[in-house]
Amino acid sequence: LAIPAVDSPPDVMITLQPMNIVSAAADLLWSQPVKDFPDLRIALSEGGTGWIPYFLERVDRTFEMHAAWTLQDFGGKLPSEVFREHFLTCFISDPMGVKLRHEIGIDNIAWECDYPHSDSMWPEAPEELMGVMERFDVSDPDINKMTHENAMRWYSFDPFTHVPREQATVGALRKRAEGHDVSIRSRSHRLIEPAEKLEAYRSRARAATGAAR
Repeated sequence: LAIPAVDSPPDVMITLQPMNIVSAAADLLWSQPVKDFPDLRIALSEGGTGWIPYFLERVDRTFEMHAAWTLQDFGGKLPSEVFREHFLTCFISDPMGVKLRHEIGIDNIAWECDYPHSDSMWPEAPEELMGVMERFDVSDPDINKMTHENAMRWYSFDPFTHVPREQATVGALRKRAEGHDVSIRSRSHRLIEPAEKLEAYRSRARAATGAAR
């Protein structure tokens, strides 16, 4: 895990979230269960995607240069091939990942909105996502794969058997929400000022430091 200094601000922990996913992806990719269970499927939720092209280059290079003594064997396949067979990658807002979608593998990417967490752009998440898609001239087939088709295939679940496709568009769903209170509000029983929240974070960090001594 990427463990920051205990006196670092919370921004460091948030920034490093995908780095921890990189560690998990490496652990899982090189693990025996991936070799033993060809139907195993793993979703790297909230991990982002921009790091994946380099990661795939690195695992292939590691295999090429070191498999002779690490005794790794993927049955004649490269680690990058095995990754694309077993892993679904997920992003909230990742323009670089969208730009590099074909280096990642267009069938291995799924968008997530992360509602109701603070990384989410809800209720403007669809607009933010389409802004990124338009910026990189993403085709409709690629948009469909990243927004729903890949996830449907990965989880063997067809939501359109429950909600017809024409009723599941952004416009249709917003129309159904008319008359309901969907305003943004704090989930806390009282409003917490940012300075108070930050001090609480620092207090927990100090307590963790003391417990580790």
